[in-house]
Amino acid sequence: MPTIDLTLLTDFYQLTMIQGYYKLNQKDQVVVFDLFYRSNPHGSSFSIAAGLEQAIQYIKDINFTDDDIDYLRSQHIFKEDFLEYLKSFTFTGDIYAVPEGTVVFPNEPLVKVIAPLREAQLIETALLNIINHQSLIATKAARVKWAAEDDIVLEFGLRRAQGPDAGIYGARAAVIGGCSATSNVLAGQLFDIPVKGTHAHSWVMSFPDELTAFREYAKLYPMNCLLLVDTYDTLRKGVPNAIKVFQELKEKGIKPKFYGIRLDSGDLSYLSKKARKMLDEAGFTDAIISASSDLDEYLIRDLKLQGSKITLWGVGTNLITSKGNPSFGGVYKLSAKYVDGAFEPKLKISENPDKITNPGNKKIVRIYDKETGKIKADLIALQHEVIHENQSLLLFDPNATWKHMRLQPGSFIARELLVPIFKNGTCIYDCPSTFDIKQYCNKELTTLWDESRRLTNPQTVYVDLSEELYDLKHTLMKQYKSMQ
Repeated sequence: MPTIDLTLLTDFYQLTMIQGYYKLNQKDQVVVFDLFYRSNPHGSSFSIAAGLEQAIQYIKDINFTDDDIDYLRSQHIFKEDFLEYLKSFTFTGDIYAVPEGTVVFPNEPLVKVIAPLREAQLIETALLNIINHQSLIATKAARVKWAAEDDIVLEFGLRRAQGPDAGIYGARAAVIGGCSATSNVLAGQLFDIPVKGTHAHSWVMSFPDELTAFREYAKLYPMNCLLLVDTYDTLRKGVPNAIKVFQELKEKGIKPKFYGIRLDSGDLSYLSKKARKMLDEAGFTDAIISASSDLDEYLIRDLKLQGSKITLWGVGTNLITSKGNPSFGGVYKLSAKYVDGAFEPKLKISENPDKITNPGNKKIVRIYDKETGKIKADLIALQHEVIHENQSLLLFDPNATWKHMRLQPGSFIARELLVPIFKNGTCIYDCPSTFDIKQYCNKELTTLWDESRRLTNPQTVYVDLSEELYDLKHTLMKQYKSMQ
């Protein structure tokens, strides 16, 4: 796939800080940064991690060109020795991440960077940009697909996306989250995902009448004949004209693989019921009824509750823009420094308890109920800790420690989520295809309890701290307080 040089896709202060580290000769100071988020979008109980493939490509491609150096020189703030250093800049650290399509929860590191401070600092902005956007859209798509149940969902949002990149990578993320195809041809080419589409109202309006427009479309695409029926009068003209064209195809001995109607306006529930009856009475019981028209998970859920006969949903604006929740809110925080052969934990203090970070070099351990395969909780632990499935395990809410449960030996399964992506600057991870990630995501979603997938007021999935990490965090907080 073609790549764009994103080396300068960073905030200016990243470069001023890196120059500061360079001048202070902090070349070999190794640190740990965690990329995580604090709350799920849309009131959901979970999110879907996405964007790792593009993040990997960005890190591989970092290269300060002569034009980049000339531009930075023109800012009159960077010294020549620092600019010379940038010319040979490469990433040499380690990166761990949860695989794309993984169900994730607040405060757990989706990406962990262990690298020299300058290198870890440089990649912050681009990593957040990439992971935040695609995780946001993948999460929205998972909600839309849940509302649609077994129906097909297509991503139709390119024309409403906030620019070409948002349309391209948003389409990819939407497929990961649950969509079966996209209208975006470039995304289809880049990521090898199916592209779908029918025709617009302008096709119908460009002919003398609607029936002629339908007939000409059917001549061109007899095996994939989905007709937009609401240009003039859906029930009195559009559906009857579509039925007439389907009958003509039948008389010619043509059996389309994919045919039916699309509704793009009006009361979709009422119109779909009436259209279904008309199609069935004409003998076209297998004709598809699809819909578009400003759909989202809430409208789809309501239409299904009302007994609509729609089985294919084209979701555009509200999906590709994540309407109602435009930002994922991921952050990137330093959690440890490597000192004298060991990681020294670091903690960010805030008057807002939600913004106090978790210190140290950490991992995520997912705890499943052994009988059902459902997620019991996620446990954030220090890297050296080992969770034994044949021993009891205490889980407790780190914000309300009186809320706790003890899992008996053999009653749970423990799985570490972070996997190695880069080692000493070399990528050691093979990215799956987009559709393989989609299938993995589907399996991940089945590990959630039904109560946690509700669109409104879902049951919270607990993210706990190990006892050792909890004690470390509170010790550091007390030490900080004693320094005041």
